[in-house]
Amino acid sequence: MTFFIMKKGLFTLLIGCVAITVLLAQSGGRVLEKVHSFGRYQPVGLAISKSGRMFVSFPHWTDQYQYGLVEMTKDGQRRPYPDADWNRWDTTAPQQHFISLQALFIDDDDILWALDPANPNLGKPKPAGVKLLRIDLRTNQVTRVYRFNDLPLNQAGLNDVQVDARRQVAYLSDPSRACLVVLDLKTGKSRSLLQKHASTTADPNVVMTIDGKEVRDRSGKPFSSNVNGIALTPDFRYLYYRPITKKRLYRIQTRFLTDSTLAPEQVAAGVEDLGDAGFSHGMIADRAGNVYMGDSPAKTIRRYTPAGKFETVVTDERLRWPDSYAVSADGYLYVTVAQYERLPKFNEGQDKVEYPFWLYRVKL
Repeated sequence: MTFFIMKKGLFTLLIGCVAITVLLAQSGGRVLEKVHSFGRYQPVGLAISKSGRMFVSFPHWTDQYQYGLVEMTKDGQRRPYPDADWNRWDTTAPQQHFISLQALFIDDDDILWALDPANPNLGKPKPAGVKLLRIDLRTNQVTRVYRFNDLPLNQAGLNDVQVDARRQVAYLSDPSRACLVVLDLKTGKSRSLLQKHASTTADPNVVMTIDGKEVRDRSGKPFSSNVNGIALTPDFRYLYYRPITKKRLYRIQTRFLTDSTLAPEQVAAGVEDLGDAGFSHGMIADRAGNVYMGDSPAKTIRRYTPAGKFETVVTDERLRWPDSYAVSADGYLYVTVAQYERLPKFNEGQDKVEYPFWLYRVKL
């Protein structure tokens, strides 16, 4: 009997080693590394400057809230950025404070862009609080605030942002209206494109299942999101985008988005369907033109290469709703893990989050 148990234990150990070896082989030997923990504060947006400064946003999605935007210090502390006043949550003056800051992006001029959809607890937006901030990292000052007064802000739900500093254009996703928004950074005027197009609209028949459980709220309604994550290639030629609950990746040449003389059908003619990409949230492109995205049910990060192939970067059980990404100058891909599907909203009121929240990285 003892010999049998020992053999069984050895067999189990060998099987485990084989499984680990297979996972490492599939991801090119890459390993997911812990970087920062955030306790009960849920990280979402992420950006890293050319000099290595790291910024993380914390939307007001739960009652566990302290700061909307922080800079991570070298010893792992969270410093409210650009100052404490912007981070003072005050719905009576939403224009001057973060209400539910979400997406971050650093452009080629090392300017930090911070998008506040102003929709605390993922409810209806507070129109006066919707804003995009331009923050100069040299002075740590907010140098301009875009208010989107030409959009129907009571219907909008701005989600992600990418910026072309050369052309002075910002691209944003709006899942609430199922469209892309193009913002002229010089004039402050915006245009909504591809509204309710097939490429910006979720598939109503798709239900995300994670760990064998469908992601549904208390009423039984499945999680659904129209166009969400976007990624701008370093040559500014392509914008990649996709709904979360449509397992397709799309792209469009930016010339179709920046030419205001084009009719809607002419813009739509530029959309390219790149194939099945799983369920992804945020995305980012690196200097080589690879586009990185997660897959929550598969607990995987993939990339779409300039050669048109999908490749696995890393698979790890800790990748529970990989949300936003940043690529550092020393060749690491950083990712926030939001565990969104484990919030009480999708678990009959029970908090299933495995604390603390973590920021991870993987060497590319």
